[in-house]
Amino acid sequence: MLKRFLYRIRQYRHAVSARPTDDDLEEVSVWLTPSQKMLFSQLQPSDQMHAIEVTRKLLHQGETHPELLAAALLHDVGKSRYPLQPWDRAIIVMGQKLSPRLLENLLRRPLLSSKVSDRLRRLYAIAEQHPTWGAEMARQAGISPLAEALIRRHQDPLEHQMSEPLSQEDHLLNLLQAVDDET
Repeated sequence: MLKRFLYRIRQYRHAVSARPTDDDLEEVSVWLTPSQKMLFSQLQPSDQMHAIEVTRKLLHQGETHPELLAAALLHDVGKSRYPLQPWDRAIIVMGQKLSPRLLENLLRRPLLSSKVSDRLRRLYAIAEQHPTWGAEMARQAGISPLAEALIRRHQDPLEHQMSEPLSQEDHLLNLLQAVDDET
């Protein structure tokens, strides 16, 4: 638990200062069309770097499926609809990691002001809805149906019976989620 907490602190510091270089952005052009790259450019710089790092890890693992890599670059694009400050993200991430029911419990307490409750509702709504928003935005930018599904599902638990083989979509989703969770 402490190791994960320290990891999140490093991740927060990185999020505050991360900025893609021209070379980083050139790599994006390999996997995205011009309209998709325009969508990518709407991400905050720290989200751009996160997406680039997820993509690089997939490539390092030998993954070259173009739809997987496009989805990796655009999986968080829904966050650009309502950009958050780094401390907002810290609240969301720590709340989700410490207690998945944190928002539900906090909103029930009469001690919280309506302003605080409203802010928490907004933060968690963005965290929960950004995959759906991002999938729609990516579809409008011409992403493939498979990549759209990966973006839409990137936070969903993968429900799979061990006796059944993974579909291609579930296999790619599993790869994306594993790298996204560690990056």
